[in-house]
Amino acid sequence: MSKAPSYPGDWSTTMSQHDSSSGVDYPEPVEYRAPAVAKREEKAVTRAKCFFVFFLLLAVCGTATATYLLMESQERNDFKAAFEGTGSEVSTVAGQKIDQLYSALNAYSVFISSEVAADPNSSWPFVTIPDYSLKSESIAELFGLQSPEIIMCPIVNEEDREGWPSFVLEQAPVWYQESIDNEGNKRTVDKLMNMTTPFLHYYGVDENNMTTAEKVTRPGPVLANWQAYPIDDFISEISTLRNLDMLEFPEVADQFQITSSTLRPSTGFIQIYLANEAGGLVRIIDSQIMQPIMEYGKLVGVILLKLPWLEFFENLHIDGLSDTIAVLRSNCNIGIGSSPTEKNELSYLIDSSNAVFLGQLDAHNPKYGSLVVSRVIVDDALDTVELPHGVCVPKLTLDLYPTEEFEASFQTSKPKLYTVVVVAIFAFTSFVFLLYDYFVGRRQRKFMARIMRQDKIVSNVFPAAIRDRLYEGDQKGSTDESLLERGGAGTPLADLFLETTIVFADIAGFTSWSSAREPAQVFILLETIYGEFDKRAYRHNVFKVETVGDCYVAVAGLPEPDKDHAMAVCRFARDCVKAMKDTTLKLEVTLGPDTSELELRVGVHSGQVTAGVLRGERSRFQLFGDTMNTASRMESTSARSRIQVSQVTAELLLESGHSAWISPRNSKIFVKGKGEMQTYWLKTNTVKKGLRPSKSKIDMLNLDETVVLSDGSDRTSETHDDDDNFDLDDVGVMTKTERLIEWNVEVLSPLLQQIVASRGGDLVPFNQSLSETEANIGTGDTVLEEFVPIIPLKRFDAAELSKRQKANSIDIGEEATTQLRNYLSSVASMYRDNPFHNFEHASHVTASVKKLLTRIVNVDAGNGLSTSTDEVDLIDVAGHSYGITSDPLTQFSVVFSAIIHDMDHPGVPNAQLVKENTRDAQVFKKSIAEQNSVDLAWIMLMDKEYEALRACIYHTEDDLRRFRQLVVNTVMATDIVDKELQALRKARWETAFAETPIQDDNLSSEDCKATIVIEHLIQASDVSHTMQHWHIYKSWNEKFFMECYSAYKAGRADSDPSKNWYKGEIGFFDFYVIPLAKKLGNCGVFGVSSHEYLNYAQSNREEWAREGEGIVKEYLVKYEDTAVAVSSRSLSREKHQDRK
Repeated sequence: MSKAPSYPGDWSTTMSQHDSSSGVDYPEPVEYRAPAVAKREEKAVTRAKCFFVFFLLLAVCGTATATYLLMESQERNDFKAAFEGTGSEVSTVAGQKIDQLYSALNAYSVFISSEVAADPNSSWPFVTIPDYSLKSESIAELFGLQSPEIIMCPIVNEEDREGWPSFVLEQAPVWYQESIDNEGNKRTVDKLMNMTTPFLHYYGVDENNMTTAEKVTRPGPVLANWQAYPIDDFISEISTLRNLDMLEFPEVADQFQITSSTLRPSTGFIQIYLANEAGGLVRIIDSQIMQPIMEYGKLVGVILLKLPWLEFFENLHIDGLSDTIAVLRSNCNIGIGSSPTEKNELSYLIDSSNAVFLGQLDAHNPKYGSLVVSRVIVDDALDTVELPHGVCVPKLTLDLYPTEEFEASFQTSKPKLYTVVVVAIFAFTSFVFLLYDYFVGRRQRKFMARIMRQDKIVSNVFPAAIRDRLYEGDQKGSTDESLLERGGAGTPLADLFLETTIVFADIAGFTSWSSAREPAQVFILLETIYGEFDKRAYRHNVFKVETVGDCYVAVAGLPEPDKDHAMAVCRFARDCVKAMKDTTLKLEVTLGPDTSELELRVGVHSGQVTAGVLRGERSRFQLFGDTMNTASRMESTSARSRIQVSQVTAELLLESGHSAWISPRNSKIFVKGKGEMQTYWLKTNTVKKGLRPSKSKIDMLNLDETVVLSDGSDRTSETHDDDDNFDLDDVGVMTKTERLIEWNVEVLSPLLQQIVASRGGDLVPFNQSLSETEANIGTGDTVLEEFVPIIPLKRFDAAELSKRQKANSIDIGEEATTQLRNYLSSVASMYRDNPFHNFEHASHVTASVKKLLTRIVNVDAGNGLSTSTDEVDLIDVAGHSYGITSDPLTQFSVVFSAIIHDMDHPGVPNAQLVKENTRDAQVFKKSIAEQNSVDLAWIMLMDKEYEALRACIYHTEDDLRRFRQLVVNTVMATDIVDKELQALRKARWETAFAETPIQDDNLSSEDCKATIVIEHLIQASDVSHTMQHWHIYKSWNEKFFMECYSAYKAGRADSDPSKNWYKGEIGFFDFYVIPLAKKLGNCGVFGVSSHEYLNYAQSNREEWAREGEGIVKEYLVKYEDTAVAVSSRSLSREKHQDRK
């Protein structure tokens, strides 16, 4: 089988490569660029200023840095000098106090020796110093020691050991009593004697691991712990240190070796453990001084003094001393059983009145090592030759170091302050210079800014070639201004372009669509669509001339010649039709029902055209000539979603080998001033073999060539085209119902955000305590019984409103959004496939409700809720709307009611249901369809699967009941046939909005007006098609007629509606629609929308009076044609089944 040849003119190969759906991104239009000269000069000026600023900053930084470093160095020198002075004073005072302490101990030992020598009854070692406690206390107070230990230890030789116990028993009570009297000790002499071991002893451990006093039996002298100050030196509650052999302690034994060998004082270290606040033990190391007691040149005893360094440093009392590290360094080991890693150094943090022991280490900061102030405070200066081998004579050195805190006390803000002053001087000088430069260049900058703005405008309005000619001048001596002035010097900027192709693209159905939309939505649509067209114009080298309303005009072949101008415009037109379809499908989700039904009607014509700048006010680039007029006629006589090209354009396509792109239109068109013309359809796609378009698509695309002209009238061609190549691209993945569901989700979601925001913005789970209330609501006989004349609404709350203004940042959560979408899908599924009372109509009603509610909120464009922050203004707006804007739940309830108000509508009026005695009629009696809708919607909403959605709608019982009442009243208001309800509404309206209001409770009156306004809002929205553009009214009126006529044909109506449809509509306008529109204005809530609705209602009434009778006949013809088509399809289906 031979391969099919490929022709250059084959649309599938040539046009598909330009298909926007092929995944190729369109390049963005080239952004405006300033003239090269302006850019070059601007860069030069900017470069010079950058250099100046750079050198200025360099100078400022250098000077500021030098100032800061100089001031900082001065502060550091002050710190060093201060520490050097303080450290020297501390070391000097410490050395003096140590020297005084040694001198005092020497004097004390001499005193003891002389006193014993003067007493004939005393001899060593059996010596008791009278008033020992009092005399030792004076020594301690002299040096400010709070917890001293001064012990007089006689040396007891072996021959004296036997007599020692009796001596103790005789003398101990005497000096015990003296100590108790002096020290105020609470223990008694008897108690102390019971705790005293009279013989010389040391403490050992028996076989039961218990501490016991063991008698000293070793040879040699014993250094007995005899008299002590203070007396509270107990090792337990049952024993003291009295008569303890001190030589049993290694550190004391080492000191005794030194003292006994040299007969001079010695210094050692002792360690004690004190309980801390945590219940543990803290190891403290202090010094112990051993002072010999001599008698006739013989060592007879010693005085042991514990020197607590913490108290020593605390009592230096040096003014200005703070945060200083004191390190005591010894040349001998410090502490018994010290860890090998521990050093012979003790560190303290001292200030003028306090000291803290930091540990057995060197705790100073190494960076302050060079600032050390050092002094030897203890140096016994003993001859080591006299000492046994291995005995170390301690030498204590006191090293003082500053801390970071000490240094910080000298650091001030002066360096920064001086630096700021220097920078400020530079800044002021620079400011003066720059201010001068600013005023010099101000005029130039303004002038350049204006030129740049003008250039940007010109670049957007005129082609590049025209723009350049405007700048350069058309002739010598001409200027830009003269070129643009009407009648100015020089010839106008105009040229004749012989080969061009012009395209007109008009949005079919835009006028009627925009009548039901807010202004912002209209501009969103136009900006989005025209933005897509602009991208494609740039891609195909097509110049956009202008947009007039909803008509887009573009041309190819000028100002730069293009031999393929016809092909470029055809490709551009085809892409625009496709883009229009894709864009409207996407926008329907945000802009609401019927948006996807907007289509593009395109006309193309080729020929010569005069183009140039029409000078005068608002000069712009324009096209003139017959080609423009003919292209406009090609558009106005084209069809929806179709591209009509003239004979001339078709011939250009044929000459270029693209005959497959076009097909002749079966009937000629009549063009004013030209007569009949043969035109062609530009094919936009081909239908694949074996596929046939569905009837629904054929109906939707209107193949009978009904043409909507720019003036709004209809024109129908004499014959039909049998074009098998008509564009039947898929209309999108989502069905129309799905798009309507998404649009309703977009409408309700912001209202839910407002509700959640008014509660504080926090998402909370469903309040399960409301389950019982939910179960009891709506359990009466009928929904109508719940109807109330006045609904109490929530009052204005400024604090709550401030929360609602942040609603855009509130996220109601994925779960609630999904449940909202699912609920709306269920609601849509409950609508029957009626021509009028269907989900699409409910969405149309919802759009009107949304529009009117928006008008309430923005009733004062300059001072509305969306912009004002003045609480008084907000209260005024809330009062103007009778409190409807005060509560987002009220607004949500009204929109919700619009969506569900016709659920399960049977397509016949309530009177017919009563006549047929249906199940619903038996239950509800009246307002049957409306009550049934409320019941069905409420039962569905109360399902467990919608708890997250209900949690967003209400969280308290009051909110739940108000929501229910609003839904009931709003839906019941859509029953406009019930005479009793209508009479009640009329009476309440006359009472609430009378010219002379009846005096009543202010809040009740406001609630009454709000209730009435809500009812009239939903009533107006339910028939909003009668108050919108004629085409919208005609479309929905036809659907309602078809529904009523179908019911009549089905035997569900007593009379033929076509007999009285014309007069009935006039009466409906006169007695319901127009009075209702006037009430919208009289209540003073809806602003300009009330006038808009009234104007459309009156205009539609007049149009119907003129055209209505003929339109009813058209309805009947369409009904019969549809019935025949349905019958044919049914017959074909039956034959097909028979063949199977």
